[in-house]
Amino acid sequence: MTTLSFQRVLVTGGAGFIGSNFIRSASARHPEWQIIVLDKLTYAGNLANLADVRERITFVRGDIAEPGDVRPALRGVDAVLNFAAESHVDRSLLDAAPFFRTNVTGTDVLLTEARTAGVRRFVQISTDEVYGDCSGTTRHSVETDALRPSSPYAVSKAQADERVLASGLNFVITRSSNTYGPFQYPEKIIPLFVTNALEDRPLPVYGDGSAVRDYLHVEDHAAGVDHVLHAGRTGEVYNLGARLEVAGRTVAETILKRLGKPASLVRYVTDRSNHDYRYAVDPGKAEALGWTKRWSFADGLEATIAWYTKNPGWWQEIKGSAAYRLLMQDWYGQRVS
Repeated sequence: MTTLSFQRVLVTGGAGFIGSNFIRSASARHPEWQIIVLDKLTYAGNLANLADVRERITFVRGDIAEPGDVRPALRGVDAVLNFAAESHVDRSLLDAAPFFRTNVTGTDVLLTEARTAGVRRFVQISTDEVYGDCSGTTRHSVETDALRPSSPYAVSKAQADERVLASGLNFVITRSSNTYGPFQYPEKIIPLFVTNALEDRPLPVYGDGSAVRDYLHVEDHAAGVDHVLHAGRTGEVYNLGARLEVAGRTVAETILKRLGKPASLVRYVTDRSNHDYRYAVDPGKAEALGWTKRWSFADGLEATIAWYTKNPGWWQEIKGSAAYRLLMQDWYGQRVS
């Protein structure tokens, strides 16, 4: 197996949840790296996520869909890791335009500029949602499966993957299952449920709560991306998953029990349209490279709950903003009584 090495890397979306955790992990693994972070600092981008590694990075505020922002950030770069994305399904159902601009146009711009700059490796961070719903079966999605996305978000990520596959660059693609952990914006299920529980607010569970997801701790996700960056075979796709399936209602009940909150805080709400009820990937291909997850769901969820409990200032500032309150009202206002 050939293992590549790098000196100067560009991490797009590095002020976001997964990107910032990857940088934290990579800074420890690769002290020789020069890390450039390109981030637009949208609602989910937060420089506070990088406070403990700020001296290790060069931060550039910019938009991956703008060549004028991307081109200077790529100077001298060996590898690009594209974490930048609009990533929330619910938001994509309200307004799909930002998803196609960032996820598709932005990826196109990055690919074009990376080719011109002579980048040696391009890593596209994708999602298991491109495979579509696996409910009604016991099978797990593999990398050669046809893509059947069912939300604007998933469609935009599938289109981005197709652009990468046709780019002719030295690339690899990772498709991860649901990722959770510290610094995750509290619109996603686990930080939303944890912070709502801490505030004694309802935990909105879609439908009957039976939709299942495979939950991967962000440190395991970061390690998987790092492994694929160095050892992945050019032109290949690698699934990253935890080999487990947890229902939404179980997530809610577990969080409430851990925090000593009443089960009555669970609110079953009107399901969203085209809701995929099961995602499950087979990560065997990545495991064959030598990557394995470290976190069990029980331990990972415990650590995540503890982080949000100990860092109320981080999430209270977000949840107190007008933009966050407007999203919750627009999305859940007619769902939660």
